[in-house]
Amino acid sequence: MRNTTATISALEGAGIGLRRGLVAPFQAHGQLHPVQFMEVAPENWITVGGQSKKDFMDFASKYPMVLHGLSLSIGGPDALNETLVKSIKQFKSDIQSPIYSEHLSYCTDGGQLYDLMPMPFTEAAAKHVADRVQRVQDILGERMALENVSYYLTQPGAEMSESEFINLVIEKADCLLHLDVNNIYVNSINHGYDAIKFLDQLPHEKIAYIHIAGHFDEADDLKVDTHGAQVIESVWNLLQHTYQNYGVFPTLLERDFNFPPVSELLNEVNRISEMQQQHQHQTQHAIL
Repeated sequence: MRNTTATISALEGAGIGLRRGLVAPFQAHGQLHPVQFMEVAPENWITVGGQSKKDFMDFASKYPMVLHGLSLSIGGPDALNETLVKSIKQFKSDIQSPIYSEHLSYCTDGGQLYDLMPMPFTEAAAKHVADRVQRVQDILGERMALENVSYYLTQPGAEMSESEFINLVIEKADCLLHLDVNNIYVNSINHGYDAIKFLDQLPHEKIAYIHIAGHFDEADDLKVDTHGAQVIESVWNLLQHTYQNYGVFPTLLERDFNFPPVSELLNEVNRISEMQQQHQHQTQHAIL
């Protein structure tokens, strides 16, 4: 039987991604309050050894480590990489990671495409993804989560909307949702839809945790999901809307390059934490 609750029970509060370029700055900074959990791409850490492994294990001993995959290609046409899934399962067990998530996309087609490609919004594609997710979950022995992704071109032949596709995949796969509010904002600008309405259409009861991040403004009508800048107010507003209407979920700040001083990153993590406390207090007050 797949475990839903135990996989995320250790996850709470505000977190930050542990990137290779942040290991030394984090170590030099010392206390990373209010960080309560971290996230890594398992592919980048499974095979490391030496001092890098020691550094990683030191962080893993202090913080729950979410595993957010990059290369499983859950929607791809190639055979599912079960060897990778088994390695992730072992790695997850070794560090007692609370959950593994991947992108609702694909990145292989006879070889690595080195990008996250958008899925066609069709019944057949939803079934294909769901079947593969179920196989991953059978191997893991627990539910995984799928992240809503940013994309820049829509696959032809759509039979449903993006939100309908996400809902159908989550339902068919019986998996969790890894909600990325920045991706919703980026897509809403690039594809011309209302971000709040889109967010309201997602299966909130299946949310495992949330990503928030910055992006690059290529033009007024083109935003690029880079994770290389500060989070803007419109994206913070989407997180606020989520907490206010659907509850407080563990939320992680993504920053993949162009790193500012650690104190600036922690200011953003602190804003997440303060927002969480505000809405938890409001919920408790309403119950009383």
